Amino acid sequence: MKRNTSCVLLPVAIVLVLLGSALAQLDTAFYSRTCPKVEEIVREEMVRIISAAPSLAGPLLRLHFHDCFVRGCDASVLLDSTAGNPAERDAKPNKSLRGFGSVERVKAKLEAACPGTVSCADVLALMARDAVVLAKGPTWQVALGRRDGVVSSATEASDELPPSFGDVPLLSKIFASKGLDVKDLVVLSGAHTLGTAHCPSYADRLYASAGNGGVVDPSLDSEYAEKLRMKCKSVDDRSMLSEMDPGSYRTFDTSYYRQVAKRRGLFRSDAALLTDDTTRDYVQRVATGMFDDAFFRDFAESMAKMGNVSVLTGVEGEIRKKCYVVNKSYY
Repeated sequence: MKRNTSCVLLPVAIVLVLLGSALAQLDTAFYSRTCPKVEEIVREEMVRIISAAPSLAGPLLRLHFHDCFVRGCDASVLLDSTAGNPAERDAKPNKSLRGFGSVERVKAKLEAACPGTVSCADVLALMARDAVVLAKGPTWQVALGRRDGVVSSATEASDELPPSFGDVPLLSKIFASKGLDVKDLVVLSGAHTLGTAHCPSYADRLYASAGNGGVVDPSLDSEYAEKLRMKCKSVDDRSMLSEMDPGSYRTFDTSYYRQVAKRRGLFRSDAALLTDDTTRDYVQRVATGMFDDAFFRDFAESMAKMGNVSVLTGVEGEIRKKCYVVNKSYY
């Protein structure tokens, strides 16, 4: 009898397709054999980092956010610029990013324990989660298996990052392009409970200038605006920092929403949350202080969702040895 070779080949093809599909999925147990203590190593180092500098929780969370919104969560935000290519970290919206040294510190610990195994993209995702936890916020499972990108563009960062002056229609469009919805927008805005900001990111709300049509932002509470002017002397003042959530900028909680509800959100994008029915309802609900647990669950879900944006997996990209430079094989 003549053997039907197509019946032999078909299962093999199916297996290869299924294997490719499996490789493309993130998994909380991804490093269970290759680096089983990855989360323990990151957590121990994060405890040291945040204990020494509690104000880094916000910046480390922000690094992950800014990474995922440009080329997906591929650690491209960590790459240094080269002579012929300005990288994401040197784009105007990223000039105030901090925490790069802390990422290298954690990555070095992982390289010592598991050489060439854990991606910088996964390091960022784990550090962001632990930063929130150590700031008394919620925890969530981080699916792992991201690979690192080999391209980083300042132009792309300037074009794709959600701007601090954005209104809800603009921000919703940007979020939707990443597979995130309006609820994710208002929930992830809650990350502004951590950290500080330089004057230029919000000063146009305080002073009339050509850039804002000569009008001081009326959506900002006047008493709060006056307090901000005492710190921020002009639109170009780059010397002073303001807490994004006054009195609570080192603690992850729901006070940010109470500030926004009182028209004391620092950025125009914060104030904009009160102009849309869906986002306003969420702000006002959480601002009551009666739904902290619900917000914590929502934030954990949105962070896990954001961490899956356009990830590289399988044989895509690389596992960088140093997070600030691609491996030599790509030069």
